[in-house]
Amino acid sequence: MSKGNTAESDFILKAFNATELSWDAITHLYVALHTADPGEGGSQTTSECAYGSYARVAVIRTSSGWTCSGSSASNTAAIEFPECTSGSETITHVSIGTSTSGAGQIVYSGALNASRSVSSGIQPRFAASGLTITED
Repeated sequence: MSKGNTAESDFILKAFNATELSWDAITHLYVALHTADPGEGGSQTTSECAYGSYARVAVIRTSSGWTCSGSSASNTAAIEFPECTSGSETITHVSIGTSTSGAGQIVYSGALNASRSVSSGIQPRFAASGLTITED
């Protein structure tokens, strides 16, 4: 996964100017699904899924939400999106950002290993440890 452009700037300022991250005070990160690459310059609304009942999923910013080891982090528990009630889409990307809705800042985004089709009755999910972010 790669960082969004604003997140990259935030991390540079944090490392070299001891500036707080613009999103340090939030208690959750929000996982979003996308039908195309939102890009490093995009927001969480860029190519975001819009199937019936879709919503981002909040994951707490603690060890209850994310298991960190070395230079990677994975979701501690399953991340379950609402079941599709209408429409159909093909999910190709995921982002982790700062807002429950609207044009939230993307902290990380990346392509799924395989795209996933969603239609009525299907509930997208990531099993525990199914979403991994790695710094190189």
